[in-house]
Amino acid sequence: MINCIITDDEPLAREGLANYVREVDFLHLTGTCENPLELMALLDKQPVDLIFLDIQMPKMNGIDFLKIVQNPPMVIITTAYPSFALEGFQLNVLDYLLKPITFDRFVKSANKAKDYHQLLTKSSSTSPQKVESEDDSFFIKCGNKYEKLYFEDILFIEGMQNYVTIFTNKGKYITLLNLKSLEQNLTSHAFLRVHKSYLVSTNKIDSIEGNEIFIQSHRIPISRNYREQVIAQVVNNKLWIK
Repeated sequence: MINCIITDDEPLAREGLANYVREVDFLHLTGTCENPLELMALLDKQPVDLIFLDIQMPKMNGIDFLKIVQNPPMVIITTAYPSFALEGFQLNVLDYLLKPITFDRFVKSANKAKDYHQLLTKSSSTSPQKVESEDDSFFIKCGNKYEKLYFEDILFIEGMQNYVTIFTNKGKYITLLNLKSLEQNLTSHAFLRVHKSYLVSTNKIDSIEGNEIFIQSHRIPISRNYREQVIAQVVNNKLWIK
């Protein structure tokens, strides 16, 4: 269902559009008003999906309303003046209906709004703020237990011969893995070798001083062979200078 508001200073025009809305099963009229000032008050109380908006109205015209409103819903212009069409479309209106508006032309415009609304709804439902995917995490074996770790939680990794210690925001995990093989799997997730025994998450670095990297309360050494690469990849492209 698409909730809509009609804004027009002519009572007969408002009533005619309201009758059209009642004939379309996927439209629901939530209110009518005479000018954009009343419209803004209605939108503050109850956001809608679609506005049928006249242009020539007292106090403020429809074009001026579109220029000042932030994040407006879908807008269909309803006017007797074709000269505003270009300016209307430059302001991203969905359609432009010239009065007198026939019912078949109104239905075509309503269907356009329906298609666009469905596209917006589908995009919103398939793109939540955070989607967990296979690329977000991995498992390691710690003793007799399989632990799930998220890449974004890892601070750094310390290698010790045949095993590694993975330091995260939630604690540290020791597992029988080779640091070199871990490095190959982590290069696409913003991890960088800074020492023969250390990999760090570049996003978690708080500062670099001398030959040490600081991540929270941890101090990670930078070997001479890796220092130039570390500075180039971590600092140079984000360094603000005078």
